[in-house]
Amino acid sequence: MTSIAVNELYKTYQGAETPTLKGLSFTFPKGKIAGLLGPNGAGKTTTISILCGLVKADKGKVLIHDLVQDSAHREAIKRLIGIVPQQIALFPQLTARENLTYFGNLYGLKGKELHTRIESYLHTFGLEKSADKEIHKFSGGMKRRANIIAAVLHSPQLLILDEPTAGVDVQSRTVILQFLKAYNQQGVSILYTSHLLEEAQTLCDEIVIMDEGKLIVQGQPLTLIQQHPACSNLEDVFLHYTGHALRD
Repeated sequence: MTSIAVNELYKTYQGAETPTLKGLSFTFPKGKIAGLLGPNGAGKTTTISILCGLVKADKGKVLIHDLVQDSAHREAIKRLIGIVPQQIALFPQLTARENLTYFGNLYGLKGKELHTRIESYLHTFGLEKSADKEIHKFSGGMKRRANIIAAVLHSPQLLILDEPTAGVDVQSRTVILQFLKAYNQQGVSILYTSHLLEEAQTLCDEIVIMDEGKLIVQGQPLTLIQQHPACSNLEDVFLHYTGHALRD
């Protein structure tokens, strides 16, 4: 079974001069950690938004665990996936525990089961001593960690993360990456974007590099590196395919 299958996705936003996605296609197998990589403006966030059902493609087809991403399967897919957006999706005036209780309730979790999950994840992410502090008082790394907990409380089969380690300290990044590796060992598929190519090389079983709304190359990081004798790491491969020109 594939975790994600994207076929010929097209998307042009209203008022835009050019399409954001131009026939993007790729597949990722179930139970893997997959990286969706590309320079600024490549269409990564739009792709993730379509996968999550937040944005509708103009044309093309998306399968999530063999379910078509459409109105008929929206609720089923919502239960299958956990979403960690690039922007912190928590209520700043609520405490971490209040936020997590709220999001757990949205997924139908209540009582002892929800309490146990919240306490367990707070401990895993080193937030147990700050659980009753308002989110706006958290550091950037603490907010990122709490954001991830909110996405996994309902035990999704597919976890989608957009730049989950952006702007965090080394300790927070280490905790997040260790968690993702352990979570994947439970059979959960993970799709994530990152500009940190060394991180992606270490974490991902397979990566897609996209640019200008299209697939450029897909494969296992080590295999892609070996295919290009002049490249010693994934960053070299990335620059080989996307160039050195600055992106806005």
